[in-house]
Amino acid sequence: MTELDVQVLQQRLVAFAAARDWQQYHTPKNLASALSVEAAELMEIFQWLTPEQSARVMEDPGTAPRVADEVADVLAYLLQFCEVLGIDVLAALAAKIERNEGRFPLPQPSDPPFRHSSE
Repeated sequence: MTELDVQVLQQRLVAFAAARDWQQYHTPKNLASALSVEAAELMEIFQWLTPEQSARVMEDPGTAPRVADEVADVLAYLLQFCEVLGIDVLAALAAKIERNEGRFPLPQPSDPPFRHSSE
């Protein structure tokens, strides 16, 4: 197997869609919708699991392949979405991490414990 590379995978997805004449359906709106559907299908696997069960989901030979497939579907649609809009997904992630590091500095010993923003 060749080395995995985001740009190579994006180009494989583009070629796959082009060979089937699917580019006409790969609009930002449709890809965002498909991404949301696939993320919901991933969530469905975890819907009624306890936190402990969810942490062990990849140990279940019946469930692990389903999780991996849904993760692949989510990533495929995200990569296609980024390709259509010209977003460098790795650069976008790096920039977001940098912004978050500025927004959420390391806690100081005197800081109270972290609270989620909805609390």
